[in-house]
Formats: sequence, C-alpha cells, structure tokens
Amino acid sequence: MRLVLAAALSLPLLLAGGIGLARPVEPGYVPGVEDLPLMPGLTAPTNGAVVFDQPEGRIVESAAQGDVSADAINAFYSQTLPQLGWRAAGAGRWARDGERLEITATRDGTGSRAETMVRFVLRPQ
Repeated sequence: MRLVLAAALSLPLLLAGGIGLARPVEPGYVPGVEDLPLMPGLTAPTNGAVVFDQPEGRIVESAAQGDVSADAINAFYSQTLPQLGWRAAGAGRWARDGERLEITATRDGTGSRAETMVRFVLRPQ
C-alpha cells in the first residue's frame, strides 16, 4: 500500500519536472561551456552537451536551435567572441588559450517550421 501511495504521489512531481523532455537552458550560456554566451533567440536543451575532461584539455559538444539566420549567428559570435579573448581562425572557427572552438549553423525545414540548428564544438588545440 505504501509503495502504491508513494508512486501515486511521485507521478505528478515527475511529470511536472519533465522527465525525458528537453527543457531550454536558462538564457545566457551554451551548455557545457560556462563562458560561451548563447545568442538571444537560441535555446538549448539542459542535457544537450557532451563533456569530456582529458589531461590535454576539455572536449565539449553542444547544440542549440532557434528561428535565427546563420548570418545573424555568425555576426553575433564575430562581435562577441573577440571580447572574450577568442581570435578568429577561419570561417566559424575560433582559438583561445590552447582551445579551439567551431560553430556551425544549418537551417532545417521550410517556411514557418524552419529552424537553425547550431553546433558548438570545443577541443584542445
């Protein structure tokens, strides 16, 4: 009886917490990279980052999406990243303190269902 009661009381809490659902990260930073700002208009799932810490440095792969053009994304990061010590190292590529960052944006879908998927990959140089 106690098990049934505990399960009945827990179910609403689990559903309210969104178990299994990707919830957006609070506006601010790319998941997994605490000092990489997330462009306004993009959202990222809370579990959207894969992080590996190695002796050579960290490896982070993260993603975000939104109804923002790839040109606007490139412009945002071209203005923002140099202020954080990143230097351009090619189209969509950045370098800082022994790390390299690659940002790719691809548009998926058409019309009102189109979204841009943004992939962030941080690796040691």
